[in-house]
Amino acid sequence: MRQGAPWPAPRAAGQAAEIARGATVDVGEVTTRFLLYGLLPGWFVPGLADWVMHRRTRIEDTSGTKESLIHSLMMAEVGLPIALTLRYEVNPLLLAVQLGAAAAHEATALWDVRTAEDSDREVKPVEQHIHSFLESLPFGGLVSLMCLHSDQVRSLLRGGRGDPDAWRLLPRRRPLSPGYLAGIGVAIGACVLLPYGEELVRCRRAARARKRRARAHRAALRQVKGV
Repeated sequence: MRQGAPWPAPRAAGQAAEIARGATVDVGEVTTRFLLYGLLPGWFVPGLADWVMHRRTRIEDTSGTKESLIHSLMMAEVGLPIALTLRYEVNPLLLAVQLGAAAAHEATALWDVRTAEDSDREVKPVEQHIHSFLESLPFGGLVSLMCLHSDQVRSLLRGGRGDPDAWRLLPRRRPLSPGYLAGIGVAIGACVLLPYGEELVRCRRAARARKRRARAHRAALRQVKGV
């Protein structure tokens, strides 16, 4: 081809279309693998680190049961949309649930930090940095999912018009393997339910112990006044 000659338009358009088709397939597969085997399992790491920070700052003797229950609420706000996404097709209903849960999780996270700061528990810079991961990962996962299902995002913006299944939970056409679901279930139990359940039990025990000490102190004061 002579220098300065224009690139043949049909050939360029054909190559662009081929690249676009190939990139879409590759990016979609890679993004799906990242969500399933990268982001979701990696989520457990900052979660466990946050639990360690709560234990080091003795949450049971400071903010206590209230903050621990807030942690349980945040886990439910994240866990419900994840469980639904693992079992059902992404459609406007599921996207609406995910967006609502992400907004609720962010509001609860602000409540959590305010509760800790209003108590005697010190929220150290390391814990604040851990919180940044726990807050950003849901949005990262949701945005990736929305990119994979842009047609469903458009359907959601139209209110699901023209799609009779837009507001129904539909089982995944290609279900995830039982082995993967079992592995994620075990990881959730070991890295989320077990440590944060232990935290809640520890906070409840500490609260009961404080009540017993308070009753014993009041009883001692009454005896002294009686004497």
